[in-house]
Amino acid sequence: MPVNNKRRLVVGMSGASGAILGIELLQLLKGKPDYETHLVISKGAEATILQETDYKIADVMQLADKVYDINNIGAGIASGTYRTEGMIIVPCSMKTVAGIACGYADNLLLRAADVTIKEQRRLILATRECPLSAIHLRNMLTLAEMGALIMPPMLTYYNNPVELKDMNRHIIGKILEKFDIEVNGFQRWCE
Repeated sequence: MPVNNKRRLVVGMSGASGAILGIELLQLLKGKPDYETHLVISKGAEATILQETDYKIADVMQLADKVYDINNIGAGIASGTYRTEGMIIVPCSMKTVAGIACGYADNLLLRAADVTIKEQRRLILATRECPLSAIHLRNMLTLAEMGALIMPPMLTYYNNPVELKDMNRHIIGKILEKFDIEVNGFQRWCE
């Protein structure tokens, strides 16, 4: 455990649609005093944040406890000896999936994911693309066989969502549940 006794969670955002999911995940984690978020945002994610949301990049960065430059391959999260609980990439583009699946760690986002896999820590990829090609499916299968959890942000209706924010919260709740982090308003089936 780190010196401050907080659990470190690496959050990556890549250039797929769904930037609001990463933002809302960071907002929820901000309210969890036992967790410390370490954020890496790709250039594609920056463009998507600006296109899909009213947030500025600086606003998103302020939601994290620590933010890294994507080109800083020497950052703590690039090493297996740097203790973390794992990593969530939300949203996760197919380019990022391909890079991780092939071990092509040419930036910090890919390197941190590579480290998460090699250290056998939890890696969750909220993959975004529709429809999926055979290449996408093969890359995701490769990662699933390595232990990554592939969690495309699928819509659910059993929780009776009223607005988009309800759908987002449900997806984020499912992701954070994998780290035993409770999300207020997350509705489980039959509970």
